[in-house]
Amino acid sequence: MTGPAELLRDFVNTYDVEGDADELASPADLSVWLRERGLTGDGDRASDEDLAVAAHLREGLRAALRSNHDGGPYDGPEGLEAALTGLPVRVTLSGGAPTLEPVASGVAGGLARLAAQIPAAHADGTWSRLKVCAESTCQWAFIDSSKNRSRSWCSMRVCGNRTKTRAYRARRQADGTARPS
Repeated sequence: MTGPAELLRDFVNTYDVEGDADELASPADLSVWLRERGLTGDGDRASDEDLAVAAHLREGLRAALRSNHDGGPYDGPEGLEAALTGLPVRVTLSGGAPTLEPVASGVAGGLARLAAQIPAAHADGTWSRLKVCAESTCQWAFIDSSKNRSRSWCSMRVCGNRTKTRAYRARRQADGTARPS
């Protein structure tokens, strides 16, 4: 079973910033994504409004994960707060353990189950390890598994190398040691 951080990471990564590819391009795509993860039932169908809420939730989460790099306060878009307000949950004591359950059913309930993974990830200690790539053209979500929680890029080989190469070239140009093209 997927943990809360993995589910949130996978949801944020349904939009590939670099390739401008959206895995949730239609209400039907959203319905399938939620159903495949056990967040909704077989008969639940998303609407255009559900898709808009999902997009606000996803991009709000992406903004929140950017703040996990420096541990600073979350200063994300109002869209996340609006999305969360539209996805009410309640505390239940299912099986003796407190859990957050959606108030609504259907796709709204599935999105509320997804939103409930935020405090679950915080509770299990994985929320602060959930980040997005510091490379502005990438923004891919990842779970920082480094011992000191200092990872900045989704991939050192790709995004880390791009950033370091740009910084190196900028330093060389500022020093006047750059070779003419």
